[in-house]
Amino acid sequence: MNEFLVEITTTVPDGTAPDEVDRRRAAEAVRARELAAAGHLARLWRPVGELRSIGIWLAADEDELREKVLGNLPLRPWMTLTVTPLESHPNDPGRS
Repeated sequence: MNEFLVEITTTVPDGTAPDEVDRRRAAEAVRARELAAAGHLARLWRPVGELRSIGIWLAADEDELREKVLGNLPLRPWMTLTVTPLESHPNDPGRS
C-alpha cells in the first residue's frame, strides 16, 4: 500500500438542515473507523483552531484512494481534497 497525505476541508452548503449535517457527521465517524480497521486510514489530525483535517491514508494507488476510499465518505460531496503522494525519506527514523 502507498501512503498519501490528504488535507480535507469540509464546507456545509448553505441551507442544509441541521439534522442532515448531524446524520452525515455520525455516518462519517462510523466510516472513518471502518477505513482505519481496513488499513486505509492511518492517522488523522485537526489543526488547532481550524475546520479542516490532515491525515495519512493508504491505498494501492491514487485512483483507488480517490474513488474507493475517499469517494464513499458520507461528507465527500461537501469536501475539498488535496492529495499528496508520499514516499519514504532516507533519513526517516521510522524507516525499516
